[in-house]
Amino acid sequence: MTNETVFTLEATPVTYGSGASLEAGFELQRLGVTRALLVTDPGVIATGHVDRVREVAEQAGVEIVVFDEVKVEPTLASFEAAVEAARDAGVDGFLSVGGGSTIDTAKAANLASTHPAPLMTYVNPPVGDGRPPPGPLRPHVAVPTTCGSGSEATTVAVLDVPERQVKTGISHRLMRASRALVDPELTRTLPAEVVAATGLDVICHAAESFTARHFTSRPKPATPAERPPYQGSNPVADIWSAKALEDGGRFLRRAVADADDVEARGAMMLAATLAGIGFGSAGVHIPHACAYPIAGRRKIAHGRSVIVTAPAAFRFTESAAPERHARAAELLGGGESLSDAMTSLMRDVGAPRGIAEIGYGEDDIPTLVEGALAQRRLLAVAPREPSAEDLTEIFRASLEVW
Repeated sequence: MTNETVFTLEATPVTYGSGASLEAGFELQRLGVTRALLVTDPGVIATGHVDRVREVAEQAGVEIVVFDEVKVEPTLASFEAAVEAARDAGVDGFLSVGGGSTIDTAKAANLASTHPAPLMTYVNPPVGDGRPPPGPLRPHVAVPTTCGSGSEATTVAVLDVPERQVKTGISHRLMRASRALVDPELTRTLPAEVVAATGLDVICHAAESFTARHFTSRPKPATPAERPPYQGSNPVADIWSAKALEDGGRFLRRAVADADDVEARGAMMLAATLAGIGFGSAGVHIPHACAYPIAGRRKIAHGRSVIVTAPAAFRFTESAAPERHARAAELLGGGESLSDAMTSLMRDVGAPRGIAEIGYGEDDIPTLVEGALAQRRLLAVAPREPSAEDLTEIFRASLEVW
């Protein structure tokens, strides 16, 4: 079988800087939106950010309908509620103001209201049917308020499927937001623990995409339409991922320590967007595959569920790409290995000491392994693809990271 010879990289247009969120009206108007569903949650509303963004949108002549029932770590049911709200409101565009959960909810609402079908039709296999969108989606302007998920730049919407006790996602290039407005001023209201959790997600996005298997190691698809969203590391994605790693190592500790350090929080916000662009092409692998069953059975922030297995996962993959891992460790601030650099950062920003700290024990490992194995599209990108036995050892080593 012939291997792949090309890669694709598409990036969300980004407007970055203090006050960028106040250009929401301009962007919606430019995209031809006349009536938008503003997707957010009560916590973000309480900060005052939503009122300011809504005001500039309405001043631009865009009618705004607010959906404020986003759930943190959204479920299939909460996605469906947003889809129903979009259908009922008869909108021709979307404006999301919030963290990754909010932006992902807007993506799902856009998809299933533009192309009506049960959401499980679009959810990645083997959990769902994995059907691609039949055509373009409506315009979506994303205004992130956290500095970590990078959802404003990705093609993915992540959801929890409680009856399966697993997280999964919907992934397609058409899911990408039409414009991201990345405004560092919005991060002043974030608690330190949120900055830590989202920042650790940035680090994992960047490290996983930087160490992913090379795009030429995959079999060539029969048609370009069958090329997977996560294609493996490539020269362009490497640039974004490397910069996100470097800035994460330089600024995350500062961003957690001081809410008024807008330089550090803004740098992490931009790193999140850069990492999102990078992994949107290259992909993420073992830590994210392990995170989905971890978070599917316990209520835990996504960044924390990802980081707890990262040191063990990168010890496992290091032998497959030692130079890549060494370079990632150097970018992150140095250490004997990427695993050591990750562990040092985890200690400094208050990450869980391991999966035992969040309620898992040895008896839970078989179920966690089963959930991780279901994330086929992620594990396929790993530089060293793990077996069930390998994942068992990764989870066991992650019971206590230090």
